[in-house]
Amino acid sequence: MATVETGDMRAPAWRGGFGRLWTAAVVSRFGDALRGSALPLLATSLTDRPLLIASVTACGYLPWIVFGLLGGAVADRIDQRRAMWTVDAVRGLLVAAFAGAVALGHASIALLIALAFVLTTLQTLFDNASTALLPALVDRAALGSANARLMTGQQIAGGLIGAPVVPLLIAAGVAVPFVADAGTFLVAAALVASLRTTAPDRAPRPAGSALRREITDGLRTLWRDRPLRGLCAATALCNIGMGALIATLVILVTGWLDAGTAGYAAVTTAYTVGGLAGGVANRWITARLGPMRAVLLAGVVQIGALLVMGGVRSLTAVAAALAVFGFMGMVWNVNTTTLMQQRTPADLLGRVSSAFRTLAVAGAPLGALLGGAVATAWGLNTPALLTAAFFVLSVLALIPTAKRDVLVGASHDDATTAHVTR
Repeated sequence: MATVETGDMRAPAWRGGFGRLWTAAVVSRFGDALRGSALPLLATSLTDRPLLIASVTACGYLPWIVFGLLGGAVADRIDQRRAMWTVDAVRGLLVAAFAGAVALGHASIALLIALAFVLTTLQTLFDNASTALLPALVDRAALGSANARLMTGQQIAGGLIGAPVVPLLIAAGVAVPFVADAGTFLVAAALVASLRTTAPDRAPRPAGSALRREITDGLRTLWRDRPLRGLCAATALCNIGMGALIATLVILVTGWLDAGTAGYAAVTTAYTVGGLAGGVANRWITARLGPMRAVLLAGVVQIGALLVMGGVRSLTAVAAALAVFGFMGMVWNVNTTTLMQQRTPADLLGRVSSAFRTLAVAGAPLGALLGGAVATAWGLNTPALLTAAFFVLSVLALIPTAKRDVLVGASHDDATTAHVTR
């Protein structure tokens, strides 16, 4: 397996399947944005209790704890392309059924919670398969650029286009955003189904090979890789705070700022614009700092943005802070995903990806419920300050790893590994 220095980021070719994968990801993200923005607004129309609203977000994370490791092991066993399009087709049908229930006036908090749980359960397989599939479509040297293009395209579709049109779609009918989301799942499924990929070389499984043993292999590989282990710990701490922030952002904007639906659309759009800028600037930042220090910088700057969100009662200030937060969030996400893909053997990528995601997301449901409780007890702005505290802990956990040199390429690989000084 060839390895390259991180500074050498090649552009992925649109041919060979990457263009169709990119289009499928962008279309699907557009639908996710419609649903993601409409669900909190629908929840606030059904109840004014912050803890119940936060429960919808919490149940959207819970399946990663229950099924995340299993999803990664399955993703390494099966045809990843087939798994992805099948999951998207099923999710499209489920959201279409939910749209029908909303249109008929049968929406309830319990139904929202059930939908969030089921969709995320299916996502545990889809996301791990997607992470493992990308290296089969582009050269390893182009993974950084490919991830940046994927995430930037998703930001354009999700925040810049998707989220701002939700109020218009809701005005046409409360079920309309969910109908559109169902359609995007089905379009994405068709695009992924049209891909033609070569399955990665996998070592033969011993007779009686059990999923439990394969899951353990993924956890062991992640634990032995110091940079990935440090990133996982830091991301886990961040995600406890992110659970609190995401679950209560709608009430921070519509309640504490009294900015209404339009204000909520404005701050989510600002976040997207910041993410787009981060996708463009990531290559420059990473080339100068290296991936680990770029992640560390992102965490430090995000702490400042969170303090503004929770401390300045101004829609303009919160929107600007979310733009900065989105900028650095993109830098964090691109470098984390790329390092994982570069450092992990292809036949273990689904399991390592699932181990990373499961451990990183494990605290998010707790964070969501904690955010709802904190907002109820001390004010609608306090979850943002709580998130800042968890980001401080995250940065402290990341500092020892960021000080070390990073080997780009799996340390378990037989190939030559390029050494990059950070």
